[in-house]
Amino acid sequence: MSEISERYRTVAGTFTDVAIAVPADAWDNAAPCEGWVARDVVRHLVEWIPAFLESGASIDLPKGPSVEEDPVGAWTVLSDGVQAVLDDPQIATSEFNHERAGRHTIEDAIAMFFMNDVLIHTWDLARATGGNETLDAQEVHRMLSGVEPYDEMLRTSGQYGPRVAVPDAADEQTKLIAFMGRQP
Repeated sequence: MSEISERYRTVAGTFTDVAIAVPADAWDNAAPCEGWVARDVVRHLVEWIPAFLESGASIDLPKGPSVEEDPVGAWTVLSDGVQAVLDDPQIATSEFNHERAGRHTIEDAIAMFFMNDVLIHTWDLARATGGNETLDAQEVHRMLSGVEPYDEMLRTSGQYGPRVAVPDAADEQTKLIAFMGRQP
């Protein structure tokens, strides 16, 4: 297994744990992402990553149940499909070529574009549903270090809200959540 495969297993496993723990009556709770409910957090991940991998690498991930019927099942099928891609060295190291995301190996594209999204949305889902908000400290550090230099560019992309002010002494997870425009 590659380092990226193992990192994804950890990050996605935490999201899975949070999703499994969501009480049945909490899927329509408001999420930290404006206009979203908890179910929408899963929907976002389940909808964009298959299209992204299809367009950049002609990978057709397995289809799960709808997010409306079974959000945990929809996520699990997607995540297991992504993990299978990462666990196959021949596929994982194949070329990914996307008009906006550029050229990478498939595993690097998943690490750069999908893994960070899963990490942040784990917190969103946990916050919306009263779950465990603790994220993997190494991944938090890696992501925070990677995004801070691109603050202005990320803000102008329209995909991130304004950075929330937190004390300099705040822990890295709090800083990352605030950087992403969420109220820690």
